[in-house]
Amino acid sequence: MEFKDYYKSLGVARSATAEEIKKAFRNLARKYHPDVAKDKKQAEEKFKEINEAYEVLGDPEKRRQYDELGANWKEGARARQGAGGGGSSRSAGADFEFEGTGFSDFFEQFFAGRNRGGGFGAGPGRGFSAADEAGSRPTRGRDIEGDLLVTLVETLQGAVRTVTLRRANPLTQQPETETIRVRIPSGVHEGQLIRVAGHGEPAGRGSKAGDLYLRVRYERHPDFEVQGNDLHTEIDLAPWEAVLGGQIRVPTLEGSVALKIRPGTVRGQQLRVRGQGLPTGSPGTRGDLYVQILIGVPTQVSAEEKSAWEELAKRSSYKPREV
Repeated sequence: MEFKDYYKSLGVARSATAEEIKKAFRNLARKYHPDVAKDKKQAEEKFKEINEAYEVLGDPEKRRQYDELGANWKEGARARQGAGGGGSSRSAGADFEFEGTGFSDFFEQFFAGRNRGGGFGAGPGRGFSAADEAGSRPTRGRDIEGDLLVTLVETLQGAVRTVTLRRANPLTQQPETETIRVRIPSGVHEGQLIRVAGHGEPAGRGSKAGDLYLRVRYERHPDFEVQGNDLHTEIDLAPWEAVLGGQIRVPTLEGSVALKIRPGTVRGQQLRVRGQGLPTGSPGTRGDLYVQILIGVPTQVSAEEKSAWEELAKRSSYKPREV
């Protein structure tokens, strides 16, 4: 298993502030988003890498855990293996590796969600045992669990994902590779478990296999933040757009929509675009898109533009402060 230097992935120092980490992620995400990159395959891999890095460094608790790992990450991995607990891809000391979930083995080992019900072998996911071999009672295989990185577009439209599961069969100890088609329903929520029946650990004597549970993690988006069923974004206005008003286009998950700007719009004002958020769970209904207004200022101007600004400064009656 390869160590992931998440600070290097985002190009920031270990001492970077939360705001610096967020800014670095957004800049890289816009550059490598598969929708805009020319080399889509390479961009997709890079986009997954920076998403995983921000999933950890953008979360204060995960970042603290990551910083504590440091140079001792291998010892931490061995300790988890010995305990049989580990990340969500581990059950009763048996290793599971996923491909197609959007996360690396390193993330699965240290930061994936914990097992359901406090661990495998609890409740209906109870495992195969020697007592079962003696025929004292029927049983089923253990449930296994992993994380699944889902894009906001997949959340909106639904999708089918192919996931590869590699493991050692707990009955035969032989390595197995299984390709599983997972349906991601429209409107799936962060933290929701998608159940794939019969793809957990096998059981003996013809008993049913356990189930596979994939916990949904939203892929971080460079333009949108999720709050419940609503999306939030920021948009820059030119000073004259804020003063005069007009109509601009703002990005959505499905393209862009027109947004009316009223004259005198100020920085920090929040405008709502109805029905451009995520599905709410009720058929045909979606949350809203909230657009926070920022005012952009040109950093370089021509001599002609400078003259125009100077003339405006002389003529304007606006006084931003009282002295």
